[in-house]
Amino acid sequence: MRDGKSKQKIQKAEEKDVVRASISFPSDLYSHLEELARQKKVSLAWVVRDAAEKYVAGEATMETGGRKK
Repeated sequence: MRDGKSKQKIQKAEEKDVVRASISFPSDLYSHLEELARQKKVSLAWVVRDAAEKYVAGEATMETGGRKK
């Protein structure tokens, strides 16, 4: 899987302004997130980032009265 590792290195190089965070979840929510990650065959971090991005996008839409920025 050389291609996968090369792709990861490229992604990391492109992510210049990345902040690492430590977040606590209730155990039932964490289990649900782990299951989603397993089903999608992605990392738990990917699931959490994806959810956060969607949440922020939804908040931005609400702030503009339903109009996308």
